[in-house]
Amino acid sequence: MTELRLEELSAATIVAVNTMSLKPGQEQYLAPTSYAVAGTVANPSTAWQRVVLDGDEVVGFVSANFDPEAPSEHFRSVLWRINVDADDQGRGVGRFAVEQLLEEARTRGMDHVHVIYEEGQGGPDAFFRRVGFTPVGETEFGEVIAEVRF
Repeated sequence: MTELRLEELSAATIVAVNTMSLKPGQEQYLAPTSYAVAGTVANPSTAWQRVVLDGDEVVGFVSANFDPEAPSEHFRSVLWRINVDADDQGRGVGRFAVEQLLEEARTRGMDHVHVIYEEGQGGPDAFFRRVGFTPVGETEFGEVIAEVRF
């Protein structure tokens, strides 16, 4: 693995993001990438979307929103989506993306980041706990609300 780096999502990288593979069972926990990309269109001043590159290869994608005016505390600083290509999972790509996201949140004056996800076998719970998120509540739909405070 060469040195990982982030780059803004662009026309040059979106096709690679859309064709990243998942491990069996993961698809049930991940909305189509187009949902995340739509967030930039709907919230261009607050959306933050990056691809993770290993050399010139797209190996991950992270999407967040930073809106201190959002009506709900859970949406003021939130990780909307993170996915890592199946072949690159377990190499630290996701951890790198979360670390970069947390640094961006600090730079923007935030003191926490939330994530909302569904629990289940093969779901993202273990990953989010490993990278420092702690469950703090539940949505009206039964999804986990977790956060990292710094």
